[in-house]
Amino acid sequence: MTLILQVEGVTKRFGGLQALTNVTFDLPEGQILGLIGPNGAGKTTLFNCINGVYTPEEGTIRFQGEDVTGSKTYDMARRGLARTHQIVQPLEELTVRENVMAGACFGRENHKLSDAGNIADEVMEFVGLAPKAEQLAASLNVAQKKRLEMARALAARPYLLLLDEVLAGLNPSEIGGMVETIKQIRNRGITIIMIEHVMKAVMNVSDRMVVLDYGQQIAEGTPTEIANNQQVIEAYLGDPELAKKLMGED
Repeated sequence: MTLILQVEGVTKRFGGLQALTNVTFDLPEGQILGLIGPNGAGKTTLFNCINGVYTPEEGTIRFQGEDVTGSKTYDMARRGLARTHQIVQPLEELTVRENVMAGACFGRENHKLSDAGNIADEVMEFVGLAPKAEQLAASLNVAQKKRLEMARALAARPYLLLLDEVLAGLNPSEIGGMVETIKQIRNRGITIIMIEHVMKAVMNVSDRMVVLDYGQQIAEGTPTEIANNQQVIEAYLGDPELAKKLMGED
């Protein structure tokens, strides 16, 4: 089992606020890791530490065996890490195709525009945006902008993809479609960490899960173990009967 990511004792402070405290987990290649917890638990802060937006005060982050703690975001992109954002951030003055091309140009393979166009076409087909290729990104609805974020990240040809609430704001049909796309991404050999509040979806797509609460890592395990963890139920799920429903046992 090859580990693509090792997070060891990561601690992050903002002035007097302790946003993360001693977070530690390993992520094997090819798995989907669900990262859950209440709002303000530190999930996006952890993403920002992993991909270089923030440098943790303590701890070590290793990507593909190398210490990348405090690396710049563009260095992490070149190494093969890509992410989406909780608040979608398309380049609204550009077309959908041009947005996806940007991912290819500034990703792991550092493509020229000519090659980036071919990659963009393939990725747009994969995520279902090919019919929208020449539309301005600003014209897309929420579900389409989520897919555009994902397409731009995939065009960077990542080894590890960080998904920050890609299901938020979607209806049940759109959630189902996005979950299938996430599974197909994993089938392409890309490892995934996903922050998500749509619990049934993340429980059913994740291989393992990590739970944060007030910046503390309160649990790690399989979805079944997490759904039945008393501390997780009290801190986040709220209802012991919810576990069976989340695992599709209702």
